[in-house]
Amino acid sequence: MAIQSMTGFARHEGEAAGLRFVWELRSVNGKSLDVRLRLPQGFEALEQPVRRAAAAVLTRGNLQVSLSANVVSNAVEAVINDAALEAVISLVDRLGERIDARKPALDGILNIKGVLEFREPELSAEDSEARNQAVLAGFMHALEDLKAMRLSEGAALTRILKTQVERIAALTRAVEEEPSRSPDAIRARLAEQVASLMDANASLDRDRLHMEAAMLATKADLREEIDRLKAHVDAARALIAGDAPAGRRLDFLAQEFNRETNTICSKSNAAPVTAIGLDLKVLIDQFREQVQNLE
Repeated sequence: MAIQSMTGFARHEGEAAGLRFVWELRSVNGKSLDVRLRLPQGFEALEQPVRRAAAAVLTRGNLQVSLSANVVSNAVEAVINDAALEAVISLVDRLGERIDARKPALDGILNIKGVLEFREPELSAEDSEARNQAVLAGFMHALEDLKAMRLSEGAALTRILKTQVERIAALTRAVEEEPSRSPDAIRARLAEQVASLMDANASLDRDRLHMEAAMLATKADLREEIDRLKAHVDAARALIAGDAPAGRRLDFLAQEFNRETNTICSKSNAAPVTAIGLDLKVLIDQFREQVQNLE
């Protein structure tokens, strides 16, 4: 499974057993998979199958699922409300004992509100199950469409991330190859600083100053940070090229990129290196912003 975005939309319409239904699925970013369902009355049995199907296809994202259903069949059946009919007959009998009147005709009784009812035929258990399965199949179609959209957006994001990782790699090489961080350049800058201090204050201990300068040069060395950035670049390339969901791990790498770059900026004693470090920070922020959309 290729890298997916966490955002997408899908809609599927269908009919089953005289019922027209519409599924709508909306997915946005989320730390984990959170499925929120809105099902009409009578379709509660679909909740668990829908949740299982979503979890089998998606691993992250806030997923909103809604189902609307309307009956399109014109079939109705007439049903006698036995309780209402018995109440009417009982009342007629009681009134007949007190009033000499002709008994009401059948059509008159049936016209009394509540005695005769028209309603849609009730589905048998088998028909209800078949209808639910057809509606669930509609959800599976919508879920596949959502997955296709997330994959399409994921492919676009992957191209962006590949470009950004290569730019991070290029800036890392620029730091590594920057002439100002060569041993000779560092020694020259420190020697100049020591000479300036000695000219300003002849009582200073020259040997102690050289020792302090050597310690500062050691602390300013960026070899470890550069090597770690290179390792993180290789890890990011592997994750982007892989098929497994990589959003969380790429987000972690973005934090590590940022950590090493901050260290480079704080240890830098040359303006060109600091400038490259600042460019790296901007690029890493853009990289992490894109990663937030990945599953």
